[in-house]
Amino acid sequence: MAQFKLPANSRITDGKTWSAPAGAGKTRRFRVYRWNPDEGQNPRVDTYEVDMDSCGPMVLDALIKIKNEIDPTLTFRRSCREGICGSCAMNIDGTNTLACTKACDDVDGDVRIYPLPHMPVVKDLVPDLTHFYAQYASIKPWMQTQTPAPPDSERLQSKDDRAKLDGLYECILCACCSTSCPSYWWNGDRYLGPAILLQAYRWIVDSRDENTGERLDDLEDPFKLYRCHTIMNCTRTCPKGLNPAKAIGEIKKLMIERRT
Repeated sequence: MAQFKLPANSRITDGKTWSAPAGAGKTRRFRVYRWNPDEGQNPRVDTYEVDMDSCGPMVLDALIKIKNEIDPTLTFRRSCREGICGSCAMNIDGTNTLACTKACDDVDGDVRIYPLPHMPVVKDLVPDLTHFYAQYASIKPWMQTQTPAPPDSERLQSKDDRAKLDGLYECILCACCSTSCPSYWWNGDRYLGPAILLQAYRWIVDSRDENTGERLDDLEDPFKLYRCHTIMNCTRTCPKGLNPAKAIGEIKKLMIERRT
């Protein structure tokens, strides 16, 4: 995993304050984590006063306004603005969530914005997800079959089998759950984490996949699966309302069933 190390003895300091323009009506203060590896300086928190009368309601709207009108050096990821792509995942008011679905009015006082915790930082609010995506690739997130496909139809499944995928396929790999998990913080090099394990279960439980045994064999590892201690941070923070902890529990149940 690429490392973007902070300077020795680094600590977060207060940075610059950008005041609202004269005549601004309703204003909010946004305290945003800033760090540029090219500058060789400590991380800081810059404060931006934003005129909310000319800003959209979501935190992402405010970040875009800050970048477009106040400070073009601010760096963050975003794409769909609809809670679908997961690009704008960050820590807002102490909770990992999506900036595009988090309303500014849901935050009391200053809006504090940091990158996802316990991840290497590329710049400002952009975490390095290289390792996270490598873990996702390791579970082979595609349908694996041994039999040839039907010549004149798709691989079909019953409505009941299809319903088993509900609560799993909706995952957008935003990494909010994994980066809220203490077990992943300390064992992320070997523990797959809640997001990847939920994705693994999505393929394990798919009736059309024919490599269930091999998938379970690959997860039979003291660290890949069993570092989960059911803390439930993952389920509490998921911006899509999914339950990764339940999916991990179902994998563990399958492990026990195949031994008996």
